[in-house]
Amino acid sequence: MAAKAVAGAVRTTLGPKGMDKMLVDTVGDVVITNDGVTILKEMDIEHPAAKMMVEIAKTQDQEVGDGTTTAVVLAGELLKQAEELLEQEIHPTVIAAGYRAAAEKSLEILRALAVSVSAENEELLRKIAVTAMTGKGSQSSRDELAVMAVKAVRSVADEDGTVDTGNITVEKKVGGGIADSLLVSGVVLDKDRLHPNMPKSVRDARIALLNAALEIEKTEVDAKIQITSPDQLQAFLDQEETMLRDMVNRVAASGANVLFVQKGIDDLAAHFLAKAGLYTARRVKKSDMEKLARATGARIITTIHEISRDDLGKAGLVEERKVSDDKMTFVEECDNPKSVSIILRGGTDHVVDELDRAMEDALRVVGVALEDRMLVPGGGAPEVELALRLRAFASTVGGREQLAIEAFADAMEIIPKTLAENAGLDQIDSLVALRSNHEQGMKGAGLDMDTGKAMDMLKLGVVEPLRVKTQAINSAAEVAIMILRIDDVIASRSGPRGAGGMPGGMGGMGQEDFD
Repeated sequence: MAAKAVAGAVRTTLGPKGMDKMLVDTVGDVVITNDGVTILKEMDIEHPAAKMMVEIAKTQDQEVGDGTTTAVVLAGELLKQAEELLEQEIHPTVIAAGYRAAAEKSLEILRALAVSVSAENEELLRKIAVTAMTGKGSQSSRDELAVMAVKAVRSVADEDGTVDTGNITVEKKVGGGIADSLLVSGVVLDKDRLHPNMPKSVRDARIALLNAALEIEKTEVDAKIQITSPDQLQAFLDQEETMLRDMVNRVAASGANVLFVQKGIDDLAAHFLAKAGLYTARRVKKSDMEKLARATGARIITTIHEISRDDLGKAGLVEERKVSDDKMTFVEECDNPKSVSIILRGGTDHVVDELDRAMEDALRVVGVALEDRMLVPGGGAPEVELALRLRAFASTVGGREQLAIEAFADAMEIIPKTLAENAGLDQIDSLVALRSNHEQGMKGAGLDMDTGKAMDMLKLGVVEPLRVKTQAINSAAEVAIMILRIDDVIASRSGPRGAGGMPGGMGGMGQEDFD
């Protein structure tokens, strides 16, 4: 019941016509979203079985980035179907075995149904991004955002085909409209220049990345310096100044005209850097330093004494710009940037946050599609095809397991049913039309949300990466089986335990004591 309740809570958010949820915390902060994993993470859930449903959504989000609601709704429906079988006195182990067989067969059917996509097919990749964004608050500008997402992912893809979307920086800024969002072929840092006398923009930038402080180092041991005359004090201060000047001269001598430092910079060193005409930013995050290295080709150096011309990276332009109320540093026009940035704009915080979630989903699914090079139609088409083929498969299995496989097939149809319901269409009519099309061999027939008719989803461009579906079905089946196999919830003793997980003082018992 608890697991089904969680699935019921997110069911209305499924699909392009799904409704949003307003989540209000104890402080009164509001989140408005229809992103399944965000809703489940924010929900205050106590029941242990319900928490397992949240885990499905989290795993789906980590693995693929989209399809979180689908996975949870499927798991909920599998449990509902299992409940009916339990009432017919079919043992949970038999149901679990049938579900496992059905899940394996489903993956096999999906792979046969999948269509290949190449990295060069920008149009198809864009459609994948649009499908992921549909219904996520970015409706009006989803085409422009999808183009950005595809360009960004293709830029950061490595030669071996792997895509780490962590190399794409997404910055959210309130102000302007969604259409003002932009893709920067380089890195955008939430930092301004260190000194007002430094140049505001640098063309043909030669960039040094330093993971060390431009300060006089404090000694590791406690040391005292005794100064007995003003001359000695002046000499001491002059020496500090000379050392800082020498550090700045080393940077300038390497040919660098832009410097990013991960640690601190002394105020006096900042003055010398400004005099030398170097654009400088300090306390840049480690992750941003790595992105800068990927974008510009610079090497991160850990000591100022080692700096040379070979360590420098290149960018066409480094400039400080004001975005909304914040000053930011743009490092752009890089030759072959393996790290890029997207700035998302929107009228309110809620709009920008939801836009960020939509963009995150789009980036992840395009990345997955580039890695696997396989996609399936959307709109409930794979689920109807699975239901049809699993029913045929069930008749070859026989026995009580057959009933469990048929229940699994029935559970698959919850996705097209929910899509129809959320779009204000008749569930039964929509499902009958889809079944009829699939029985006639139209494997890509799914529900067109605008007309309410069964259409070929591949022609409509409603497509998803294969991994979104395989992961959702796998996770849903595994969790349903796990919950089915639990026959009792027992409150465990908290507190310290002895060896072997036994209560304290009973840790010495070996296996033979229980035989």
